[in-house]
Amino acid sequence: MNPLRGFPGHPSHPPLTDVTIGAYTFALIAAILSKAGVAEHAFAQAWWLALIVAACSSALTVSTGVLDWLKISSGTPLWRTATIHAVTMASATVFFVIAIFTSHDDYTGGAVSTLGLILTIVGFVLLTAGGTMGGSITYVHGMRVLNLVDEPTTRAITPGMHEEKREASA
Repeated sequence: MNPLRGFPGHPSHPPLTDVTIGAYTFALIAAILSKAGVAEHAFAQAWWLALIVAACSSALTVSTGVLDWLKISSGTPLWRTATIHAVTMASATVFFVIAIFTSHDDYTGGAVSTLGLILTIVGFVLLTAGGTMGGSITYVHGMRVLNLVDEPTTRAITPGMHEEKREASA
């Protein structure tokens, strides 16, 4: 077990994605609202700052994802799905990072440019596609799923190493 990967039945990567996806989602909403003239200056600043927060949280999210990816047998359908997921998410990140670097003037000027909005939308579309693929890694391929349906609640929600979890993860 790697502490960065999490415990059996309690992987680190999926919950970390919530922070990153949430921040990028807020960034998109803020960009649209700013462009629509709703608190234009405030939402332009919120958009750019949310992109920064999401990019920072991506570092840990990506790190834990890579650790999981390294454990997958190369060439398997699961590996192909995870690799496409990773490439799609990396592509989304590129668009968001370009938006950060090309749009600092939008932040200081208090108005989201058309370029900034387009980069954010494209990044978000890729993020959504990649997130859907990430879900299939768990919900279709069953990666890191223990399937302990009758595990008592307190043992199921505790990220410790119980005998049932050890056996199920082997």
